[in-house]
Formats: sequence, C-alpha cells, structure tokens
Amino acid sequence: MVRKIVSGGQTGADRAALDFAMEWNIPHGGWIPKGRLAEDGTLPEKYRLKEMDSADYARRTEQNVIDSDATLIFSHGKLTGGSLLTQKLALKHGRPCFHVNLLETNAFSAAQSVHAWIKEKGVKVLNVAGSRESQDKRIYRAAFDILEAAYHMSLISTHMDPSFGRTDLLPETVDQAVKRLSTQLSLKDKSQIARMGYGELTTLDHTLGRYIADNFGLQDGNNALIASCSFVLGKTSVKEAEAITLIIMKLWEKLQSSHGLRVVH
Repeated sequence: MVRKIVSGGQTGADRAALDFAMEWNIPHGGWIPKGRLAEDGTLPEKYRLKEMDSADYARRTEQNVIDSDATLIFSHGKLTGGSLLTQKLALKHGRPCFHVNLLETNAFSAAQSVHAWIKEKGVKVLNVAGSRESQDKRIYRAAFDILEAAYHMSLISTHMDPSFGRTDLLPETVDQAVKRLSTQLSLKDKSQIARMGYGELTTLDHTLGRYIADNFGLQDGNNALIASCSFVLGKTSVKEAEAITLIIMKLWEKLQSSHGLRVVH
C-alpha cells in the first residue's frame, strides 16, 4: 500500500493528489518551485511541499520523480507539456511510470489498473502528475476519484484462516457473515471501512466483495446464506451481487458504531 503521496502542487491532477492524501491521512510531500509558485498563485501552507532554490518548474518535476518509487500521470488525451516531460524524466531515471488516459478508459477500469500497477511495482512513495486545471477542467475530479477508488481497493488485507472456506464452516445468515468478517479483518481495515461514506462502498466490490463470493459459498450454492439475504431484503430470491452488497453494507453499519470515525450519508 502507498505510504506517501508526492506531487508538484500545481492545479489539476497535482492538487487532486495532495487533497486526496490529506482527506485519507496519507503522508504527503514533494517539491515546488521557489516562491511556492502555481498557476493560481502561491500554494497554501497546508500543503507540506518543500521549495526548490529555483523557480524552474522542470527542476521541481525532476526532483519529484527522483524522490519517488514510481510516477502516475493523469490526462484526457495524449501527454503534452509538463506531463510529457514528467514521463520522459521517469524513463531517464529508471522509475516506473503509468499514464492514465481517460479518453481511452473509464474511471473504474482506471482505478483497477492503478491498483494493480501499484501492487505489482511495490510502490510506497507515489509521485502523481498530470494536466493542470487551466488545460483540463475535469482532471481534478477524475484524478481524485480514481486515486480514492484505487486506495479503497487496497484496503482489504484479509489474513484468513486456511480452513475458512470449508463448506461446514460457511456462514448461514447475514449476521454470521458480518461477524466472521469483523473478526478476521485487521483493526486498520475496519477503521478504514468505517470512515467510508455509504456511496463509496461499491469500491469494495472487487476486493472484499470478491472475497465474500469466493469464501462464503455464494458461487457454490450456499442456499442458507442466500435465503437469509433474501429475507433481510424482503425478496423471494437474490442474486450473488445483491447478497454481496447487503453483507458489505451490514458490515459497514456495524463498524460505524464500533469503529466509526465519521458518519457520511
């Protein structure tokens, strides 16, 4: 999991990365030109970036690449200007570089790709760059949402007992499923899930949701659990996806009271 976010402090993708890090209490940093220069003026002091001894943007860009394990670049379309320079500098210094072109992929697929790339490369310090706001009004929101979704995908580190998937140990009710998850997840994972807003829970579908499907017998006909989900939802029957969504929601509700740091509806 990424331990630090680095960025150059510019508007757009850079600023989205810093705001994302601050929102999720991830350490952040990086270098910024002398005078804390950005296109919207002086970068506020709340962003913990260090000033270069020069106002040259290119020198700042290179130092952020050097100080990071890898660089992630966001854009709508091909890279130009400073973003293209960032990519070239990553190649020059032998740092992994991943370009997310949002004209070629949707946000969710991009988040999955970013998550997989970070995991594959073992990235701990991530440099984030991309288009500035004056060039792309959509880039801030897109970059923030993708970083957040990718982060949620990395939250679940299930250290389950090897016998957990045995048929005779499968949970038969929603309450049993929630209790099983709450006893197996780490304190950090539970606290992170508790901090999520209701609308963010779908980002867990491909991590925690996949685990539930594979290990709670939903793919192999755990009729008792399906029946319990149906009863809770007031339906005659439910599909696997509905059952997963319900279990995650009930887990979240439980963690809101036991580990909640905030409540967002």
